[in-house]
Amino acid sequence: MTSKAGIPMPKVYITPSQQPNAFATGRNPENAAIAVTEGLFNILNRDEIEGVLAHEIAHIKNRDILISTIAASMAGAISMIANVAQWGLMFGGLGGNNDEDNAGGFLGTIVMALIAPIAAMIIQMAISRSREYLADETGARLTGKPEGLSSALLRLEAASRKIPMDVSPSAAHMFIVNPLSRMGLANLFSTHPPIKERVAKLNQMKFQTKVEWRQEA
Repeated sequence: MTSKAGIPMPKVYITPSQQPNAFATGRNPENAAIAVTEGLFNILNRDEIEGVLAHEIAHIKNRDILISTIAASMAGAISMIANVAQWGLMFGGLGGNNDEDNAGGFLGTIVMALIAPIAAMIIQMAISRSREYLADETGARLTGKPEGLSSALLRLEAASRKIPMDVSPSAAHMFIVNPLSRMGLANLFSTHPPIKERVAKLNQMKFQTKVEWRQEA
């Protein structure tokens, strides 16, 4: 699959976690690694494991780790600027004239200082979800079997709800399925698209593949 993707062979690790899951890391294809948990081998068959690995290879090929890092850095910078603005208002923005213009500007600054970090977080989460969709599509094309990945996603989601994983929330976005899905985070602030939507897109790819095969035949 790495040959088909046109990237070097990444390092591969097995982590001692019973929750079935996997993630990729590395700033570029030349410095990349894929990790799968021991629990993954307990519930997935060969085609499903292949689909999971193809998804992670797709993240490496598409440089999603770098893109996610840039998005997180931008969101952090916006939050820091908003925090500085809040402190500036507290220590320097309360004085001066009390006319309507100053009051309106003061109120507007407060609103922006509060809304900007939330907006930045929403954008960051949206980017993360879009990269997951792209990795699903790229991975399915690498294997030529979208049904392997779609079946794996359903199994992994069900298992993640039953088997906890000791992982920092800041690292949850790296995994193929959210390891903290039991927390019930709102979709708007989730790093992962709903599994049902991901499976639906993969099933559509499967249908299109069959149509293309029949046309070629």
